[in-house]
Amino acid sequence: MTRLSVVIPAFNEAVRLPPTLREVAGYLAGVPGWLPAELIVVDDGSLDGTADAAGSLAAPAGIALTVVSHERNRGKGAAVRTGFLRSGGEEILLSDADLASPIDQLAVLASSGTRQSVRIGSRALDRSLISIRQPSYRDLMGRIFNLAVRALVLPGIHDTQCGFKLFPGQLGRSLARAQRIDGFAFDVELLFLARRWGAPIVEVPVRWRHVEASRVQPLLHSAEMLRDLLWLRLRAAAGRLGPRRPRSDPGGGHHD
Repeated sequence: MTRLSVVIPAFNEAVRLPPTLREVAGYLAGVPGWLPAELIVVDDGSLDGTADAAGSLAAPAGIALTVVSHERNRGKGAAVRTGFLRSGGEEILLSDADLASPIDQLAVLASSGTRQSVRIGSRALDRSLISIRQPSYRDLMGRIFNLAVRALVLPGIHDTQCGFKLFPGQLGRSLARAQRIDGFAFDVELLFLARRWGAPIVEVPVRWRHVEASRVQPLLHSAEMLRDLLWLRLRAAAGRLGPRRPRSDPGGGHHD
């Protein structure tokens, strides 16, 4: 069975993605404990040749590359769902295409908690690890959103939106089957369901840097995320979030 699946959602990332994939593949190739591994890039309806750029990587031995394309842009949450359901790894690393958290922070996640826990990178627990800070208005909007997250659905979690998370593979695929949010609030839904199903969530301080040319439109996407957060809260209150426990996943990934 594949040891690790690295899922990278991508939208118009033809320039940034090839060096990211080379860096991730090079790191994994040097850590035999993560092999065999697979890189799964989900091109979410890009218009700049992202899929072709990703497919140009010559992956090292022990690392498989899969590129999946959405015909249209459906949202980061939809891309993550597709990637998780195509995965076959014992563990799934979710990473942003810009590697704002460097790939070597995988070792930090892996050394925290247990392999049965969801380990999430956090910028909030140790801000000294942030080498390049995001603009102050974005930082403020992020803090306000997290206050709403903690008040409504996930008390005790200080940073749900850092794009660097490590999931048990079976749990991650089950969460993806239950996930409904296609936009940027998908992280909150995945963590909310994981906690609801009894999975431990470990928040881990990681190195992080702000990367320019983010695909986030702060005002528009913040409004959409607050809307989705309220939707999640209302569905939870009404008992309409589906099964309380993940379904079995005996054979690994590649589910449709």
